[in-house]
Amino acid sequence: MRDVNLLVSNGVNVEKSLELFGDMETYDSTLGDFLSDINEKEKKIKDYKEMGDMANYSIYVHGLKSDAKYFGFDTLANYAYQHEMASKENNLYYVTEHFDELIIELNRIIHLVKQYLGLEDAGVEIVVKEASSKNALIVVDDSAVIKNFIQKIFHNQFEVLMANDGNEALSLIENRDGKKIVGMLLDLNMPNVNGFQVLEYFQNHNLFDAIPVSIITGIGDDKLVSQAFLYPIVDIIRKPFNEKDIKVVVEKTIQYAHELI
Repeated sequence: MRDVNLLVSNGVNVEKSLELFGDMETYDSTLGDFLSDINEKEKKIKDYKEMGDMANYSIYVHGLKSDAKYFGFDTLANYAYQHEMASKENNLYYVTEHFDELIIELNRIIHLVKQYLGLEDAGVEIVVKEASSKNALIVVDDSAVIKNFIQKIFHNQFEVLMANDGNEALSLIENRDGKKIVGMLLDLNMPNVNGFQVLEYFQNHNLFDAIPVSIITGIGDDKLVSQAFLYPIVDIIRKPFNEKDIKVVVEKTIQYAHELI
């Protein structure tokens, strides 16, 4: 049996995380998603820092901050937040001076999670269950943790199609292979094609009635959130959210589609 005291004694706020995940079984399984995603995320953070690309750097440290908050990695979340704020101000000096402490804390957490899960020398593989329903829900977010958390909640109800950015989401829509897409959960802050570009595409191609959209976002800027409401979206939910909250938003989004029939 896994010893949660290992996490708690190393500064992980498990109690706060359980307000979101509900139980340790869900928390533990989603930690596996964190490990699957984190190596690529760390590589991107390092690459964009070396290139001095603060725009994309801020997107990836924002994602790291969100994941860390979900799991109760409070110190890592705080470091990532400071880097997000600095990179948004194009403060490469701060990012460079404090980069090592961010990476050291990140690797401490990775090591701790592997220890806790008994995966110190093992890879992690995510097994996605197939849904029996042909109705599909698209989740667009650059965080594997967020996507897999939502997939676990709804896999018995929908076929959950997952996209890392807006470009992948639009590709899923164009190549739906007969699937009925009943709604989309869309992040705003993503690399490559972001959420606002997807909203603009939907507006230009009259897609909102065909595929209702709700926003899932960690953006704290109320002006940007208000900007999203300029489009005919159904609702917005802020990260971090729990299972109950996301179920309410999805139900509201799907109901919107039914009302249009």
